[in-house]
Amino acid sequence: MANVGILGAGSWGTALSVLLSDNGHQVTVWSIDKEEVKMLQQEREHKAKLPGVKLPESMRITNSLEEGIIGKDFLVLAVPSPFTRATAKKMCPYVKEGQIIVDVAKGIEETTLLTLSRQIEQEIPQADVAVLSGPSHAEEVGRKLPTTCVIGAKSKQTALYLQSMFISRVFRVYISPDILGIELGGSLKNVIALAAGIADGLGYGDNTKAALITRGIAEIARLGVRMGGKIESFTGLTGIGDLIVTCASVHSRNRKAGYLIGQGRTMQEACEEVKMVVEGVYSAKAAKKLAERYEVSMPIVEQVNAVLFEGKDPAQAVDELMQRASKSEHEELPWEE
Repeated sequence: MANVGILGAGSWGTALSVLLSDNGHQVTVWSIDKEEVKMLQQEREHKAKLPGVKLPESMRITNSLEEGIIGKDFLVLAVPSPFTRATAKKMCPYVKEGQIIVDVAKGIEETTLLTLSRQIEQEIPQADVAVLSGPSHAEEVGRKLPTTCVIGAKSKQTALYLQSMFISRVFRVYISPDILGIELGGSLKNVIALAAGIADGLGYGDNTKAALITRGIAEIARLGVRMGGKIESFTGLTGIGDLIVTCASVHSRNRKAGYLIGQGRTMQEACEEVKMVVEGVYSAKAAKKLAERYEVSMPIVEQVNAVLFEGKDPAQAVDELMQRASKSEHEELPWEE
């Protein structure tokens, strides 16, 4: 049995706290929100973000960051990506040398263009930072529906340890050394999911969505490999797998926000209606900047940015994607003649 601290009591943090408790670990959940802590302690259920999922009585819930960190075998950082750096900065004084921290959010910092693990390493240099990603909506993990994910870590020893902590009969975990590829896949797919939602909101069909998913992973892989990620990560669970579920699922906040935009809402109105952090909105500008920095063509990402931040009509954005110059699907494939 491990002693685990989960920092962040949103839907994903709550679902993972139940998973780890079911695996026999002692879990302490921290939230910065005192009212949220009080509600979870009394109700033993996050009725707003994960209704129907009961928290075991053995689980501790606290507003004390020190209590959430000190004496823990490993930590799970589950705050929304815009708050990762600020939370890591507050955590640093309590984190011991070599402490394993598993980041489970997905995003890229707009100002620095750094992935979340790199932000944590900057703020907590003494930590051993790993990531958990894959097609894994909290609503389904909380209901104990079969799910598969990938642990990314610098050392195989850390990866195997975390694999043994998380894996269960309903939560299968693979391991990988490609932290960068895993994080880029998890972050950039949210931008493509916004596009898929916009297409749904406009009333387009399955053909459109299939095209967005397929061409979306092509964009993600082009950038990811150029940055040093491995193609296997983009063709696996943390690439195409996560992209499919985020573009298609009713649980996807990014798809839902995109759908509302396609129906005529502004970006701000859509985010307010979703009532949770829409991480693709935060990653969209960063993705565009990375594409420019690495000189990679990402037309879907460009059009999503234009719709979100420049007031472009979504239907016009789709039309421009369709009217781009014709080309080969895979330029590197040779012709016989």
